[in-house]
Amino acid sequence: MAFKFSSLLLIMALSLNMCVFAQVKEFQSKNKKAIKHFNAGKTAYESRNDEVAIVELKKAINADALFIDPYIILGTIYFDGKDFKSAIEYFEKALEINPRYTSSLYYTLGLALLKTGQYEKALESYKALLAFGKLHPDMEKLAKKEMVTCEFGALAVKSPVPFNPINLAGSINTAEHEYFPAITADEQTLLFTRNRRDEKAMQGSQEDFYISFKDQGKWLPSFNMGPPINTIMNEGAPTLSADGQILIFTACDMYGEYGPGRKGYGSCDIFYSKKNGENWSKPLNMGQPINSSKWESQPSFSSDGKSLYFTSSRNGGLGEADIWMSQIKENGTWTNPVNLGSKINTPEKEESVFIHPDNQTLYFSSNGHPGMGGMDLYVSRKDKNGDWGPAVNLGFPINTFKDENSLLVGASGDIAYFASDREGGFGGLDIYSFEMPDQHKPLMVTYFKGIVFDSQTKKPLEAMFELIDLETGQLVVESFSNPGNGEFLVSLPIHKNYALNVSKGGYLFYSENFSLKEKGTLTKPAKKDIPLHSIKEGEIVVLKNVFFETASSELKDESKVELNKLVTFMVKNPGIKIEIGGHTDNVGDKKSNIALSDGRGKAVYNFLVTNNVSSDRLSYKGYSDTMPVADNTTPEGRALNRRTEFKVISK
Repeated sequence: MAFKFSSLLLIMALSLNMCVFAQVKEFQSKNKKAIKHFNAGKTAYESRNDEVAIVELKKAINADALFIDPYIILGTIYFDGKDFKSAIEYFEKALEINPRYTSSLYYTLGLALLKTGQYEKALESYKALLAFGKLHPDMEKLAKKEMVTCEFGALAVKSPVPFNPINLAGSINTAEHEYFPAITADEQTLLFTRNRRDEKAMQGSQEDFYISFKDQGKWLPSFNMGPPINTIMNEGAPTLSADGQILIFTACDMYGEYGPGRKGYGSCDIFYSKKNGENWSKPLNMGQPINSSKWESQPSFSSDGKSLYFTSSRNGGLGEADIWMSQIKENGTWTNPVNLGSKINTPEKEESVFIHPDNQTLYFSSNGHPGMGGMDLYVSRKDKNGDWGPAVNLGFPINTFKDENSLLVGASGDIAYFASDREGGFGGLDIYSFEMPDQHKPLMVTYFKGIVFDSQTKKPLEAMFELIDLETGQLVVESFSNPGNGEFLVSLPIHKNYALNVSKGGYLFYSENFSLKEKGTLTKPAKKDIPLHSIKEGEIVVLKNVFFETASSELKDESKVELNKLVTFMVKNPGIKIEIGGHTDNVGDKKSNIALSDGRGKAVYNFLVTNNVSSDRLSYKGYSDTMPVADNTTPEGRALNRRTEFKVISK
């Protein structure tokens, strides 16, 4: 689950370099001392004793400065050890001695130059390779692919995007590796993976989850989540539901097990856990079809709770690892995962997927799209048909010649988080934040949070939340408050108008309205605790999502969402009788307001009767402005007084 250095191209190129020595019958030197040290160095290299190999090969060069073979092996050793500066030095010297010695030298030199961000020089090396002639078709194909990277990188460096990464400091980062951050929609809870030393672990270290909470804009010291989430085995690559109540993560088969009591299907699998109060449930395997015998990892859970994106090497993909998506069914099972297709996935590798809470913007890493070299970060957006658009590179210096991975973007769309081993950190991979450039920002998402409780006992309640698009009537989010403490959080993508309904058996439902479609409407997070009232005579519910045409009793289409909820409530509670009350503010003459309020009450009454609610259980009355709930001298107060509500008459 940690970052891996992909050396497939390197292995091929360096193997070609070493094949040269097997094919050459005579050394490129007549100096016996040089040949002696070269043979000793070559033997040490083949035995993986690089320290001895370096000493002997340098002695060979000292004995004969034009002996090309030790330069090639030294360059190979330094490349393999990621000392690309030294590798370049020895490869370039070898080519100075004999530019026609082997074509593979140009390829490995080009790779080394790419690894140090020298795009234009790398491009020249690949051009020289193609001019060499008599290339293996695979080598020619690889060279042309890397030339695209060189050209892209050279242009990107000349047109940098704004980027000022900030280390999250000692409360999050340590001398160990920290990576794969996950965050709640309110951006107050940060969960991440730490690869820490552990003498009890089979490999001497293990991956565990750590968590931190934000207080007054600063992250508090992180702490180990502990059991049942963390075990002696590896846990990593987490994703959180928008409200932080569901954790989905990766656990891998290590010596036949995924952790105490955990079962898997092979390689790495995806598991989940739910929060009850402050405690997490025992993690369970998500099962098939999410998991397979292949590698599944790095999940990302959509804010509406309907879709799971993840990376997999399963059969049917386009490359080494692809991004897949599965949707939850009404019965709680998952659909067969769908490959996101060729606009996202390539014949190479796609990883580290993140679906933003707007559910329209996808971020991921790839080494298959045009980029800066290695794994780069990309963004794709859904079009009006729901199809993913082309992958767009986030640009330099967000992306570099190194591997970039592990990106997430906060719900507000402004701040992004990622992991990097750049200079100036605490050691290894650290987690950083930065402001996302405007052209790559997702749609802004706000949220509504609070606690649900019994209005009389004050006891926290587990209640169902339904967020509905008022224009389409589509259910956007369905979730539940925490059964232990009643906490809830619902994401609200802007540019829509929503009805929020909160319900629980034995209680009157609660409704709220969020108007986020018009420019300039409130987009700040809303915080409100919700008391649910048990069903009893005299209780009143304001229908906040029932709307009428101006100065009219004609119901708007958007009202059907709330009224259908009321129909369902009446069906589930067949013994209840209600009165529908219409209310106005004090603007206008008394007679008109009485008629208007009475007409609006009757309109709701008629809707219920039309939808098979017995008229024997219903009555309506217009109250005009006689029962204000707010001050009629202010616009805000008058808006609250213009309302439709129902009162329980009997149960």
